[in-house]
Parts: sequence; C-alpha cells; structure tokens
Amino acid sequence: MQLSIAWIIFAYLCGSVSSAIIICKLMRLPDPRSTGSKNPGTTNVLRIGGKIPAALTLLFDAFKGFAPVMLAHLFGIEHQWLAWVAVAAIIGHLFPVFFKFQGGKGVATMLGVLLGLSWLLALAAIVTWLLVAALFRYSSLAALVATALTPAYAYWFADKTFLLPLSVIAIIIIIRHYQNIQRLWAGTESRIGQKKSNSSSDDSKGSTK
Repeated sequence: MQLSIAWIIFAYLCGSVSSAIIICKLMRLPDPRSTGSKNPGTTNVLRIGGKIPAALTLLFDAFKGFAPVMLAHLFGIEHQWLAWVAVAAIIGHLFPVFFKFQGGKGVATMLGVLLGLSWLLALAAIVTWLLVAALFRYSSLAALVATALTPAYAYWFADKTFLLPLSVIAIIIIIRHYQNIQRLWAGTESRIGQKKSNSSSDDSKGSTK
C-alpha cells in the first residue's frame, strides 16, 4: 500500500514537468501560458514555434506519462493500483506543482499512460483519433471521442480493473476541453489544416494537448 502511494506521488511529479514550458524556454520561444491559446500543450507550441518544438513537446508529454506507469509495472506494483499511477501522471500534467498548477489538456500524456498500461489500449485510441480526424477534420473532436471511448476499450481489450481509473481520466480530460466543446457546438472550432485568418483568431483557439 505504502509503495503504491509512493508510485502515485512519483507519477504526479513526473506529470508536473511541463514539456511545453521547458522546451519553449530552452528554444527561446514565448511562454505558452501567456501566448496564443495560453495552453502549455503541443498545439500551442506548434503555433508559437513550429513543428520541431511541437514534436518535442508531444514526445516528452507522452514519455512522462509512459515512464512512471511502465516503471511501476516493472517494479511490481500491485496490479489494481497501476491505472491509478496513470491517473496521477495525468493530473500532474493538468495541474503541475512546479508551474503554478497551469498545465495542458492531457491528450499526449494520456497516450503515454495508455501505452504503459497496454499497447492495445494505445493502439485503439490512436486508430479512433485517426478515423474521427479523417472524417470530420477536427483534432479536438478526435481527441474527445478517443478519450471518451478509452474506458470501453479497457473493458474490451485490456483489464477490467482499469475501467474506473480510465473513466476518471476521461471525465477530467473532457472537462478540460470545455472550450473546444463550446466551439465545436457553435461551429467555430478550427479544422485540421485550416489557415488562421489573423492573430486574434489564434488567441481564441484552444489547443487539445
């Protein structure tokens, strides 16, 4: 029990390392918390600095979710606690203790924790994202659908003990995307590949990572 709690704390601290903020600082880019959509995530870093810093942000956001889950598994954490380690990593990303609790939206980190829990879970989420994105051309909608279906995928393809923790993750991430949901409902959300007409429209669009 005590060891499991230690892994949960470790996962939260890993999640609290904000890849977007650190990469922007190292590459002398504006702070993503005060520029663009003001969200420290991959999409906003792409807007601020281009493909390379965005790709690095995506990679490290996923890795900080994958690493604590995989390490906890390798070191023999009790199985029923493993998915709660994943929850802690997500919460760390959303509310990072090292960065005044101003975090991203959790999609890339969720992909990392899913990969740590089960490669089938991660594959199902990726395929869902790709299908929805191809059909509707909305990155945020693809992320929301993939996130919402993750608990069901856990029930079908992985371990039923993951169902409750992954439901918690899905609820948190969907709530975090409330602005994207409002824009989708209003028909003002940006589509994949859509050019921004001006800088002010950039500021009004939230990222999905």
